[in-house]
Parts: sequence; structure tokens; C-alpha cells
Amino acid sequence: MSTEHALQVFLGKTLVFCSDGKWLYPLFELENFLSTSDLDPAALAVRDKIIGRAAALLLIRLGIREVRAGIMSKLGKEALEKYGVRHECDSLVDRIDCRTEEILAGEFDPEKAYTILKQRAKL
Repeated sequence: MSTEHALQVFLGKTLVFCSDGKWLYPLFELENFLSTSDLDPAALAVRDKIIGRAAALLLIRLGIREVRAGIMSKLGKEALEKYGVRHECDSLVDRIDCRTEEILAGEFDPEKAYTILKQRAKL
């Protein structure tokens, strides 16, 4: 999967949001965007370069129902499957080398994950 941005969000074939931020910051930016938009998150498709457990739980919390990743961890895939989110990836890996992947390894509650991640992001 080649993307022009770290995170891209589409409504049909129309790009409605993108970010080149690092770590999970693009997903927090997407949260802010959606809070001021009349778009239905369930109608959107997200393309992200890397989706691990943290990103998956943030996307679930936002109400996104379709995701595509360049790289997806098995922990991210597991969370997406638990919540019935359509997903695909170019490469499935055991884990993403990120501290948040370890911290959230046993977590499935999007709200608990959000609280932890907001603290880690200092937002």
C-alpha cells in the first residue's frame, strides 16, 4: 500500500482528511476533525501506515468501520475483529515495536485505552 500521508481518511473515493504526524497524533487530529464535522465516522474508510492495538482501539472509539494498513499487528487485528471492523493490510506482523503495543496488549476497552493514550500523548 502506498499512501501519500501517514493517515488518510476517505468518504468513498474523496479524501476528506489527512495527516503526516508521527505516532498516534494523526488519530487525535482525526478526533478533533470529526468533532467539528458532520461526517458519519461509520461511512469513512481509514488508511494508516501502521495499525497496532493502540491505533485500532482509537479507531474503534471514533466509530470507524473500515481500515486498511500498510503494516498491522496481530494485536491490532484482534481488536478490529472483536468489534467487527472491516480491515485489511499489506503486511501482518506479530507486534509493532512500540511501548504502547505492550501497554495495551491485554486491553480491549476503547475508553480505557483512550485515557491511557491521552495521558501518554500529554493531551
